[in-house]
Amino acid sequence: MIELRKITFDNFNECINLRVEEDQQKFLATNMYTLAELYVVKTNNSSFIPMPYAVYHSDTMVGFITMSYVISQNNQNKNYYDIYRLMIDKEYQQNGYGKKAIVRAIELIKTFPHGDASKIIIVYGEENKIARKLYTSLGFIENGERDEDGDILAEYIL
Repeated sequence: MIELRKITFDNFNECINLRVEEDQQKFLATNMYTLAELYVVKTNNSSFIPMPYAVYHSDTMVGFITMSYVISQNNQNKNYYDIYRLMIDKEYQQNGYGKKAIVRAIELIKTFPHGDASKIIIVYGEENKIARKLYTSLGFIENGERDEDGDILAEYIL
């Protein structure tokens, strides 16, 4: 069973030591960078509310997922959640953990822990065919938009 657990002092080091295969490193930042980035977001009155979680199978940490609640500055009805980082450690890939982690993330987001929203946005590089296949299989639909890095945006309607 896959479970999402908050990052704490007890599991922080384990989280930052997770690694992906060498050829996957170009697709995402390290967990250390991501956690540092979340610290900056949290301490600078950002319109993003970070939601980092360790991905566990039973009591073994197998990955890391980061979501956030994004508060629109212009229109309350435009608030949304996003899933902007997912990684499964290279030792635990090919076991369906990534898909199950996204399902758990969607379930968590549907409880609206930080406020109402109508969608979840996910971003991935065009060359990341594994991510595209995973996300579209779970109901994410590419919306034709790109982020500032040229990556694809896909939406899941809540």
